[in-house]
Amino acid sequence: MKLQSILSFFVPKDNVFLDLFAQSTANLVATASVFNEMINHTDVSLRSDYTKRLKDLEHAGDEITHRIFTELSSNFITPFDREDIHYLATSLDDIVDFIYGSATRLNLYQMGECSSAMKKLAEIIEKQAKEIDVAVVNMKSMSNVIRIREALVRINSLENNADDVFDEALANLFVLETDAVKIIKVKEILANMETATDKCEDVANVIETIIIKQS
Repeated sequence: MKLQSILSFFVPKDNVFLDLFAQSTANLVATASVFNEMINHTDVSLRSDYTKRLKDLEHAGDEITHRIFTELSSNFITPFDREDIHYLATSLDDIVDFIYGSATRLNLYQMGECSSAMKKLAEIIEKQAKEIDVAVVNMKSMSNVIRIREALVRINSLENNADDVFDEALANLFVLETDAVKIIKVKEILANMETATDKCEDVANVIETIIIKQS
């Protein structure tokens, strides 16, 4: 192995990782935006088109995550702990997966117009995604830790709102709906969407951990 190659193994790759994370969060925002649009669209015949768009975004997210793992395995020195890089990458990927999973079920189950609870959860997911993007972009310099923490607080607050929406939606579903099959379908979609908000909180938690270690 050439000396230059050996030395490059020990050079911190701050820009490489943070640029890839910025790409990942940008893809997340796009995914959440398309999903929110899908949930609110009144023409259910377009859901297959939305699902295809989300599938492409999900694949793009997988590719970015793979590139992060490749960099992680080929670089000895990283901008922050390797475990945190791995957890942040997988948590971001998980959010996109659960969004795509929710969209797929919505399409396959041939659901009618989405409930107000689904619309609220989709809106919350998009808001969380945008706050995650803000936090990650500001991690490039760590010069605005206050702005990062403000974004993390909003993510956690939105997750609490999502819990309330989910709990109320389930209560109403079991009280008002008599079709057992529809109950199962709606509950599964709501649960997937609520889990996406949980994964957003996971991202916020690992970013908070990184900030604490860097301070």
